[in-house]
Amino acid sequence: MSIKKIVMPKLGESVTEGTITAWLVKEGEVINKYDPIVEVMTDKVNAEVPSSYAGTITEIIAREGEVIAVDELICYIETETDSSTTARTSMQRENGKQTNNEQQYIEKETEPNQSMRSRYSPAVLTLANEYNLDLTQMKGTGLGGRITRKDVKKQLVTKSTTTATESTAPKKDVEVMDQQVNQGDVEIPISGVRKVIASNMTKSKQEIPHAWMTVEADVTGLVKYRDKIKESFKQREGYTLTYFSFFIHAVARALKEFPQLNSTWANDKIIQRHDVHISIAVAKENELFVPVIKHADEKSVQGIAKDVTQLANKARNGQLTPEDMQGGTFTVNNTGTFGSISSMGIINHPQAAILQVESIVKRPVIINDMFAARDIVNLSLSLDHRILDGLICGRFLARIKEILESIDGDSTIV
Repeated sequence: MSIKKIVMPKLGESVTEGTITAWLVKEGEVINKYDPIVEVMTDKVNAEVPSSYAGTITEIIAREGEVIAVDELICYIETETDSSTTARTSMQRENGKQTNNEQQYIEKETEPNQSMRSRYSPAVLTLANEYNLDLTQMKGTGLGGRITRKDVKKQLVTKSTTTATESTAPKKDVEVMDQQVNQGDVEIPISGVRKVIASNMTKSKQEIPHAWMTVEADVTGLVKYRDKIKESFKQREGYTLTYFSFFIHAVARALKEFPQLNSTWANDKIIQRHDVHISIAVAKENELFVPVIKHADEKSVQGIAKDVTQLANKARNGQLTPEDMQGGTFTVNNTGTFGSISSMGIINHPQAAILQVESIVKRPVIINDMFAARDIVNLSLSLDHRILDGLICGRFLARIKEILESIDGDSTIV
């Protein structure tokens, strides 16, 4: 028999960690190769992780709710070795003729490694460095005395409550730990989804110097055009033609003309992406997903509308795959769905910008020295100021505005 490790897989481009949301197996359970063993959530997707081996789950290391780095250990599985070796060992055990060397081999393969105490995962080392902890003085609860993230976090809580004045944790963490719960207060556990969102938003704000710009676009013609064709479109195609599809189409066209916004910061260089893959935000109750419309610049408004419908349905039914979530180069967020008229989005790391499409609102506008009721929308852009500046972003927004305002009731773009 042999003890094998199963580690956190990489479930998408730029994914560095995942949250264990639910174990599908128990310790001692016998499974087949490729059987799903655990549900994992990342900022890209929720997925079931299959086993790389057939055998018996001997120890579950990562607990539900824990954030585990890619390639970090999540569990151990006991597997069979070469069939001939297994058969010979079994026969000799029956005959009582097992040699000392073979006995030592079996014990070595089946017993956990007792020297793992000094082997630290990247996540544990990161926490130890951040909080100035001496790992050699800590007791591990993992296999072979291995120190886990849970052990480190427990140590931080213990130190902050027993020695508040000398706590190794940052002051802001101590303040959170010391918050008192009063009568009538409601404690809401942080779910895996909320932890991932919090982590990603913090990373984006800490690493990316955000700047913002907003323009108004008169989309009266677009509203009239969509109202004229929406019923016949739905009867013909079987899905709704939304305003959002027109906005994505305009953004995709503008990105081909201003590829600087279709970029990624890479420390010593800027990577300007050739393909235009538009990320869109889709909510499911308290969960937020960001699936991707691939090659949006090559698609018509009709094709984009179809993709939006399919991705939204897959998100709500829990059917999104890692492939659906990978490769986004620019994000368009439909905040207007909630009635918002102005907002500042946080950039979807590691992209260079995110566009918030706000609510279309009737406003009085002066045309030829006379008031007229027009349909106006705000387009709010958050940009990475390492990559972009006001000049190029202003031109980009002006081009989107031009495309949208060129649509009128007589257009034939769908």
